[in-house]
Amino acid sequence: MKRLGLILALAVSGMPALRAQSEGTYERVVVGDPSRSRTVAPAARGARHAVTSMSMYATLAAEQILLQGGNAFDAIVAGQAVLGFTLEASNGIGGDAVLLVYDAREKKVWSINAEGTAPKLATIEWYRQHQNGKIPVNDSLLSGTVPGVIDAWYILLSRWGTKTFREVLAPAIDLAESGYPLARSRRPPSANSPLRKYPSSVRLLDLDRSWKEGEAYRNPDLARTLRRLVEAEQQAGRQNREAGLRAARDRFYKGDIAREMAAFSEQNGGLFRYDDFASYTAKVEEPISIDYRGYAVYKNPSATQGPAELFALNILEGYDLKSLGLNSADYLHASIEAMKLAMADRDTYLGDMDFIKIPYDVLLSKSYAEERRKLIAKDRSSIEFRPGEVERFISGAKPVDRPRDLTIRGDGDHEGDTSYIAVVDQQRNAITFTPSLHSGYGTKVAMGNLGFFLNCRGDYFSLTPGHANALEPGKRPRSTLQGTLVLKDGKPFLLAGSPGGDHQCMMTMQTFLNIVEFGMNVQEAIEAPRWTTNSFPSSPFPHTMHPGESIVEDRIPQSVRAVLVRRGHKLFVQGPWSIGSNAAIMVDPASGTLSAGADPRVHAAALAW
Repeated sequence: MKRLGLILALAVSGMPALRAQSEGTYERVVVGDPSRSRTVAPAARGARHAVTSMSMYATLAAEQILLQGGNAFDAIVAGQAVLGFTLEASNGIGGDAVLLVYDAREKKVWSINAEGTAPKLATIEWYRQHQNGKIPVNDSLLSGTVPGVIDAWYILLSRWGTKTFREVLAPAIDLAESGYPLARSRRPPSANSPLRKYPSSVRLLDLDRSWKEGEAYRNPDLARTLRRLVEAEQQAGRQNREAGLRAARDRFYKGDIAREMAAFSEQNGGLFRYDDFASYTAKVEEPISIDYRGYAVYKNPSATQGPAELFALNILEGYDLKSLGLNSADYLHASIEAMKLAMADRDTYLGDMDFIKIPYDVLLSKSYAEERRKLIAKDRSSIEFRPGEVERFISGAKPVDRPRDLTIRGDGDHEGDTSYIAVVDQQRNAITFTPSLHSGYGTKVAMGNLGFFLNCRGDYFSLTPGHANALEPGKRPRSTLQGTLVLKDGKPFLLAGSPGGDHQCMMTMQTFLNIVEFGMNVQEAIEAPRWTTNSFPSSPFPHTMHPGESIVEDRIPQSVRAVLVRRGHKLFVQGPWSIGSNAAIMVDPASGTLSAGADPRVHAAALAW
């Protein structure tokens, strides 16, 4: 606790004031000793372990398990369980997730796919007949998928961990029962809030009252649900630890909790039935990767947008980014245009690998990236949707017939409510964990008396048959969830993640490039001015594209912004600390020491020892 207090005190003493200068630029004025830090918050540095997450409570819970002798796999379950309560609008046990894992004993990277699946009753034809050919966006059980987080916990603990559910869930249960003080006041939501349509949500969130800053917020329903998992474990765990872990997992997916979820769904117009939960399993998969200037950059392969970052990095590797200069007009132009091409390929080729074949042998190749790079005009922004023709790189291949599903008139946005946590332990096991409900409170429907909400990831599906992300029963939607795990010389170098819907790949890519191209430390890389683009189909229905639209923080100089506008970028400027909510852990290749960073744009927190 004392160490955290010290870290937070240092962060406050280095807080900058932003003094407006001419033409919209800013000068940083540091309060306190300017020689002590070039950043708003210092990087947390240590030799033994590091944790970073979107919540101080989650970071503390994960470290608590490490100090009790647990490893990174134990710690990250404890941390994310707490994260799912303290940031319950963004993630929780009803959510989905993707994880990348470095197993220090095996010296190997694994992907864990805990994306949710569509109910077996969910078909394109059903939505045409009953919903006018539309999937409800961020609302109702008709936008949900089966939760995957608890199965991810089970995989982490059973395959790599050392602790029990009783041990790792203790911090979350205690916090949900005793409560945590709110950082800001809350007023009751307006009468037209989607949450108010559902009595279970009104009851769980106590929506008719105001909450004062510092008042303890509790969720006893969630605590009871977590205790039920522990009870099942203890009853079966007399045999052995694995039997107990399996019993806890199965109580959620195959036991009375699953039956309660299924009954509630049927009573409230949802398509989920008991078999949807009972047949679910998260998957351990081989990740995909590229080499970027000697760094092995890993991503999850299936039902995720993560590979789009690899597509963009391959394109950018053909530029001398250092010579272009960080956040120069040329650098931003190349980065934005590369990401537009990468996201066009994301929309065309990526999806659930259980249902489609993804041509990674082409998409990840340097020769394909070279051809894609030629499409970037030096002085002109593209407003086109331009996926590549992968069949040109496969001898004798037929054209890939992938129908498009996009609009430039719809209201599908590019945002999303997600969370993030990463842990590295003394053995250098390393995990990047991105859990989510997709939008605030997911489906908006609290699941009966169970204390949580299901994710609303189903609104990412396309209702265009033949599309890579077309809805099918039991299929995982191609989500925006992703994280980055980077090896250098076969050892962990960087873990990075960021909530932010469609913008996640752009956030982690910027963190990575800020470090490997521009020599920043992890905290500098997180705090550097940010950009993003919306010039591709949004993930939520109806998949709106905003041609040529990009956004920058106003710490990007006005002179640079003017050049981008002249090149045809439809540029929007946001506040100086408004894009992204990033976190990362870096392992120094020479010394092996750890640096953890957390974004001052949000209430993220990093610890190292």
